[in-house]
Amino acid sequence: MNRKKFIESQGATCLNWTWSWSFINKKDKVIIFGAWDKETNGNTTVILDKKWEYNPIGRKNKAYTQSLEHIRLIEEKGYSLKTFKIIYSDEKKDVNNNGPAVIKDFIPELNTMTLIKKGTKWYALNDRISYFLPEEVENPTQYFEGACRKVTVNTYERNFEARKKCISHYGLKCIVCSFDFQKVYGSLGDGYIHVHHLKPLSEIGKEYKLDPIKDLRPVCPNCHAMIHRRQSDLSIDDLKSHLKKTKNT
Repeated sequence: MNRKKFIESQGATCLNWTWSWSFINKKDKVIIFGAWDKETNGNTTVILDKKWEYNPIGRKNKAYTQSLEHIRLIEEKGYSLKTFKIIYSDEKKDVNNNGPAVIKDFIPELNTMTLIKKGTKWYALNDRISYFLPEEVENPTQYFEGACRKVTVNTYERNFEARKKCISHYGLKCIVCSFDFQKVYGSLGDGYIHVHHLKPLSEIGKEYKLDPIKDLRPVCPNCHAMIHRRQSDLSIDDLKSHLKKTKNT
């Protein structure tokens, strides 16, 4: 199966099968990007870069405009992101590394991803990698220790789709202390963060509808634990103020 037949088998299409980098399935609201193996680091892949707008001789890449629109559909219109692995070859590059990239091979398998933007690059983040600590309670329930302490896990904090939208909007740094797992731990920490629900469990009714941008925030495990440490959860601003006072003492 060649690349075109594979993409068509997924119900997707593009403007031009020769130069397109990304593809769209309007019916299911899915955007598909090819993920070059040479642009992959750990569980993230660069799928679009501002520097790709022009080729080495200064001519604008037609694929860039199409892919930028596909990115917009993911960010603003709720399209999901999927990728398939592409094996890179430089066989048509000259000694100065000029020339077109060549697809040596590809893996006809789609992976559901999360879109993240850092600087001038858009990354696809692998959803299959666990974001949670092993010590976390796996089911949204209550755990009683003796008869005096209760630990609660908010089901909205563990909802995959909600997490994706929150992280896509706010990024992967802790909103409280700005800790960045990827910066500190490299590829091992790439894509890792907790998500905190701002609304107390006691205020969530049966008909509650979650807004991932309004209701969720990315937080590191330490800040997340401190937020939930008291009987009444600390607010993001309260914890920021506490950290500021602690640093000044």
